[in-house]
Amino acid sequence: MIPRTDPTSARIRTRVALATAATVAVATGLALGPQISDAAPRPPSTTPRAIAQHDADALLKFGSPGVLVGVDSADGDFKVRSGVGNRTTRTPVPWEAKFRIGSFTKTFVAATLLQLVGEGKLSLDDTVDHWLPGLVTGNGNDGTRITVRQLLQHTSGLPDYTHFIPWLGDKAKFLDERTTTMTPQEAMALAMGSAPLFPPGTSWSYSNTNYLLAGMIIGKVTGTSWRSEVTTRIIKPLKLTNTSVPGTSTTLPTPHAIGYQRFPGEGATPEDPKFGDEIDATTMNPSWANAAGEMISTVDDTNRFLRALMGGKILKPAQLAEMRTTVDTNDVFRTILPGVRYGLGIMYVPNACGGSWTHGGDIHGFKTRNGVTPDGSRSVVVSINTDSPKPDQGTELPATDLAYDLVNHALCGPDTGLTR
Repeated sequence: MIPRTDPTSARIRTRVALATAATVAVATGLALGPQISDAAPRPPSTTPRAIAQHDADALLKFGSPGVLVGVDSADGDFKVRSGVGNRTTRTPVPWEAKFRIGSFTKTFVAATLLQLVGEGKLSLDDTVDHWLPGLVTGNGNDGTRITVRQLLQHTSGLPDYTHFIPWLGDKAKFLDERTTTMTPQEAMALAMGSAPLFPPGTSWSYSNTNYLLAGMIIGKVTGTSWRSEVTTRIIKPLKLTNTSVPGTSTTLPTPHAIGYQRFPGEGATPEDPKFGDEIDATTMNPSWANAAGEMISTVDDTNRFLRALMGGKILKPAQLAEMRTTVDTNDVFRTILPGVRYGLGIMYVPNACGGSWTHGGDIHGFKTRNGVTPDGSRSVVVSINTDSPKPDQGTELPATDLAYDLVNHALCGPDTGLTR
C-alpha cells in the first residue's frame, strides 16, 4: 500500500515496493530521474500546465492506462489528464474522478493519532501493549517493547500481514476473494504467525501491520473507530466532500476510472513480474487494507489535505514537528526516491527546490503519487488507474518511481529539466 511500497505489498505486484500494502503505499518522488533512451521530446511551451501535460503523457508508455494530475498553489490550480479511464469506451479519466488512495491513507491516520497526542490523550512513547494488551505477542513479537512512535515511523520490526494474504497477488484467488471482509484481528493473527524482522527501534522496514495497529489504538483511545475519527477530525473540518472511508463497501463512488490490475505470471520475479492480461479490479472490499490503505478520495481533496497539513492547519506545531522528524529508510526506497527519509506517516524527499513531503499509495487498480512543499504553498497529486503497469515493448521502467519527474517538475518548475 505504500510505497510499493515500499517493500511493496504483497508481493511482486510491481517492482516497487513502496507500497507494500497495497499500498497500499508509496511515495512519490521528486527530484530528477535518470535519462532513458526513448525520452519524450521537449514540449513547445514550458508553462507549468504544459510541463505537467508532457509528464502525464510520458507515463503512458510505461503502462499507465490513464493519468489524472492536480496541481494546487497560491497562484492558482489546474488539472491535466492523459490516456483513458475506460479502455473499452476510450473515454478519459473523469476530471472529478474518485480513486482508492492506498497507503496515502497512512498520512490521514497518523495526523489523527497526532491530534490525540496533542490533546494529551496518549503519548508517542506509550507502548502498544499499554493500549492493546496481549495483542502483539508470539514468535518473538512483543507489544511491551514497541512504542506508538515506532509504529508510525516503521521501526517496530513487525512483519507485514499483507504478505500473508494469498489472494492479493493471485488472479484466480483475487476474483474469488475480493469481496471478502477481513477484520483487524484476523489480519493481526496473520502477522503474529511470523517472527519480527528486527528488535524494535534498531532498523527500518515498511509494514502495513504498523498502521493496522495505529488504527486500533485510535479506536481504543477514543472509544470510536479510526474511520469515525478521521472523518470527524479531518474530512469534515477540511470539507473534503469527495473523500470517504469505505470499510467493507465494495463499490467506488462515481465518477471514477476503471482500476485495471495485472497479476504475476509463471516464473515471475520482483524485477520481472511477467504480468498477464489486466482485469477490471474496481470492485473490491478494502477492509483488508484497513487503516493502512482503505480510503477513497480525489486530486482536489487530497491536495487540500496536503496543503492544510504542511500549512499547520491540522496539527499543533509540536505534533507537526514530530511528524516531520525523520529516520533513514532502506535501499528499496532510496532507489525509488533518492534520499528519502520517513517521518510519522509521511516521507521527506530531497529535490531541486528545497525538498518535499509525500506519501504515495498502491492498491489493486490504482496508484497514487503526490508531493507538497514544506510550507504547504504548492502541492501535486497524481492518480494512475493501475497498480501494475506493463511498459510498451522496448521501453524499460525507470529506476525511480514512475511519477518522480512529474512531481518534481510540478513543485519546482520547468527549470529543473525534462528527463523523459
